Amino acid sequence: MDTDAPRSADEIRAVVAALIDTAPDDIPDQANLVLLGLTSLDLMRLSGRWRRSGVPVKFESLVADPTIGGWARHVASVTTDA
Repeated sequence: MDTDAPRSADEIRAVVAALIDTAPDDIPDQANLVLLGLTSLDLMRLSGRWRRSGVPVKFESLVADPTIGGWARHVASVTTDA
């Protein structure tokens, strides 16, 4: 994995905060990121970026639970065997 690969909920939160132009501390774990301003294009770009960095995330899984907590669980589930 390279430096673009998310390793924690806090790293995911920081990336999302930059995309929606807000402070990371203003994004609760269970907040719907789409309702906070994340677009489907942002989701596609993030999933592609993370896959290229070695984290085999699934776009469908990110869309199914668009929260920091959901994404952190998904990333953990696809990287446990790595």
